[in-house]
Amino acid sequence: MNKPDSIVFVVDDDPSFRRSVERLLRMAGRDVRAFASAEEFLQSSRPDVPACLVTDVRMPELNGLDLQNELARVGWQIPIIFITGHGDVPTSVRAMKAGATEFLTKPFCEQEFLQAVDEALQRDRDSRERRARLTELQYRYQSLTPRECEVMKHVVAGMLNKQVAARLKTSEKTIKFHRANLMHKMRAGSLAELVRLAGSLGL
Repeated sequence: MNKPDSIVFVVDDDPSFRRSVERLLRMAGRDVRAFASAEEFLQSSRPDVPACLVTDVRMPELNGLDLQNELARVGWQIPIIFITGHGDVPTSVRAMKAGATEFLTKPFCEQEFLQAVDEALQRDRDSRERRARLTELQYRYQSLTPRECEVMKHVVAGMLNKQVAARLKTSEKTIKFHRANLMHKMRAGSLAELVRLAGSLGL
């Protein structure tokens, strides 16, 4: 079975509502996995693809907010769309502060719901791309020698080669050598780009 490009997880204890949401999403061309409870969802295997979660706030055992908290605890970053017939302002505010992307009340507008799903999936795609870029950038930085890391720190701080050489008690020629190496390893075509990369790394 081919891995889907993206997937929408639906968690709701109401069978009829769950089926109607699943049908709507499938008709719109979305891959869907539906679950009757938060526990069932947490115990399932989940493909490593862009995804979003559609869930009810009020459910037996683990409710939607509990599920949101549990996913945050285990470090699974997934956009969440809450749908409930019991929407109220405090619950909505709490859910949004904890990272929910949307909070819709039953009955909802189908087009509004599908748009929220598409936006949530795109948000997850973007988030995954950012994490992948950062992982690659960290890999590049870890390939530097300790001395190249020192040189990079001073260079991105705005110091000239001769100033770095004086600070590290070595020759300017040696600093130029280390600088060329680290620029190559970091794949930075200019000082401005190196500064930007260093900022992304939090240096």
